[in-house]
Amino acid sequence: MFRKIFCFCFILLAFTGSRAQSVNWGADGNSYYKSEEGAIVKYSLPQHTKAILVPAEKLKPSGSARPIDIRSFVISKDESKVLIYNNTRQVWREDTRGDYWVLDLASGKLQQLGKDKPEASLMFAKLSPDNTKVAYVSGYNLYVEDLASGSIKALTTDGNRKNINGTFDWAYEEEFFCRDGFRWAPDSKKIAYWKIIAGDTKVYNMVNNTDSIYPRLIPIEYPVAGEKPSVFKIGVVSLSDAQTRWMTIADDAVWGSYVPRMEWAGNNSELIVQHLNRRQNESNLILCNAASGSVQTIYTEKDSAWIDIVANWDQDYTNGGWDWLNGGKEFLWPAEKDGWRHLYRVSRDGKKEILITKGKYDVMDIAAIDEPGGYLYFHASPENATQKYLYRTKLNGTGNAERLTPDEYPGTNSYNLSPGATYAVHNFSNYYTRPSMEWITVAGHKPIGDGIKAAAATAKAQSNVEFITITTEEGVQMDTWMAKPANFDASKKYPVVFYVYTEPWGQTVKDSYGAGRNFLYKGDMAKDGYIYVSIDSRGTPVPKGRAWRKALYKNIGILNIHDQAMAAKALLKQYPYLDSERTAVWGWSGGGSTTLNLMFQFPEIYKTGIAVAAVGNQLTYDNIYQERYSGIPQQDETPYIKGSPITHAKNLKGNLLYIHGTGDDNVHYNNAEMLFNELIKHNRQFQMMSYPNRTHSIAEGEGTSAHLQTLYTNYLRQYCPPGAK
Repeated sequence: MFRKIFCFCFILLAFTGSRAQSVNWGADGNSYYKSEEGAIVKYSLPQHTKAILVPAEKLKPSGSARPIDIRSFVISKDESKVLIYNNTRQVWREDTRGDYWVLDLASGKLQQLGKDKPEASLMFAKLSPDNTKVAYVSGYNLYVEDLASGSIKALTTDGNRKNINGTFDWAYEEEFFCRDGFRWAPDSKKIAYWKIIAGDTKVYNMVNNTDSIYPRLIPIEYPVAGEKPSVFKIGVVSLSDAQTRWMTIADDAVWGSYVPRMEWAGNNSELIVQHLNRRQNESNLILCNAASGSVQTIYTEKDSAWIDIVANWDQDYTNGGWDWLNGGKEFLWPAEKDGWRHLYRVSRDGKKEILITKGKYDVMDIAAIDEPGGYLYFHASPENATQKYLYRTKLNGTGNAERLTPDEYPGTNSYNLSPGATYAVHNFSNYYTRPSMEWITVAGHKPIGDGIKAAAATAKAQSNVEFITITTEEGVQMDTWMAKPANFDASKKYPVVFYVYTEPWGQTVKDSYGAGRNFLYKGDMAKDGYIYVSIDSRGTPVPKGRAWRKALYKNIGILNIHDQAMAAKALLKQYPYLDSERTAVWGWSGGGSTTLNLMFQFPEIYKTGIAVAAVGNQLTYDNIYQERYSGIPQQDETPYIKGSPITHAKNLKGNLLYIHGTGDDNVHYNNAEMLFNELIKHNRQFQMMSYPNRTHSIAEGEGTSAHLQTLYTNYLRQYCPPGAK
């Protein structure tokens, strides 16, 4: 997930090992595939025996002297076909558009798909279950290509920017992680797909001022808070006649609604769909008859705040998937009905459910389901919300959860389990241990080959990072890390810099490598004499239960700001070496919004702020995200007014640097100018830097990252001088 926003998370991902290494597992669960030196190889476990499955020579198109590049690939379950993706292009966040090739391993035939389509225009190509065809999206339409004849059939023909077949608009992709918008039926004769109708969705026009003499408009369908969502339709198209049967899912004619998940329901005749109301606090699971389009609601869930879809907390589901059990008679489903995120097995008709995970802890994500072995594997951390471990419990709901991660790995552990849960890749790090990886047998957690060596006790003792729990005067306890300066002297006073995020898409206080490091600071904060702090306040997505996370409902910019300020106040009181006259705060996106609100609402605490790509006015942000956490503004606009930094901008007293990319398609640049107008109206002086035509990450263009780091560092050093006093 990510409110995309959480740039810190993306940049540190390579260092923290917060997600297990991606593995292209074989269907047997005892092997995996890799691309090496232009070839595709197969490794068999546990010996890691290597065999060349596809020599590079076989990947040379006719008339070409060199093999095609491989960005990613899929091996069919029977190892008869290889589907290869390359020449990719970015669509919003990810490279989901490019070229596809299929290699027949028996005949050696290599063919490019969609040869009559524009270069790098194919999206989400997938082999049919019988491996005779491939379906893909190009130009907002869905196509199927027969591998034997090479014939291409258009399954939809009305696709354009306003009528989107088989993929999604900006908001669905950004907030529901919906990109791949079609699913093969198990019989390979039908395809179910989304259609997004954005005809009435208002357009946000970004302006490109740099790539030509005359400015160029870049229109994006972007429904802000208060705007009705784009209309959805779910259809099943027959490959034989390209006719679509639409499912009769009722939409709300006034408010609209969402369908973030859809899959075949374990057979060829039914679909299962998750349908959310506009407020996203009621979820209905619907069985749809693929032939008639009739629908039946089988399972309803309600929450006084909001309901998270699975992909919000388990990114393995961003490309779809549904966990069927007992031959399709049951499925796995998460809920927070007892105050914790737990997993249930639910009967196909929704009338019976069994709690599988039990206890006062949250399931952090689903690692594997081993139905033959009778176990569910998942990540959790019941005792310490800054850490992560592998657990398993019986699929029938009996017994208690069993921790599989040995005690010698305190910190953040992530596992990528093979089909059947026989083997896994184990990634580990903590704040004083660099990321490391090992292959293991899941039974007994035994390493295959070289295992991970735990860091020596001296590494922990030498770290300048400390994890503490800070308790406010109101009794709220918050996880905190503090990175102290080199040659720290508790009798002196040091400047303190708070790194903030505080919204529902980002946890900053994790016991993983990179904690206490500032990627924007050009130099070494510890050597320069800064204390660096981050605090996870209520509302952040830490595994502390529903009440903790959903305390932020209708409270973004209010409760999280209060918590942060009270925690800072408690820290300044508890640790005399924190210099209350040299306090700085910074954050990016949601953290930029928090920075502004802290500077404006608590100017007596925060003297210097650096806000990057902030939401200054919550009414400018997209409807799916903002309404999920703040409600629909037409029904109650108060949270939007109270929580928006522009409401409080008149209270600025300290030093503020505001940074934004003018080409930001996520948090639009109009947030900056609305904020500037409010500060100007009240004669509040500030500094700003706009990065021309840069997106939310402010990473494009030669020299951009170095310039941003230099700007950030110089401003911090000038207005929050480093060093002990």
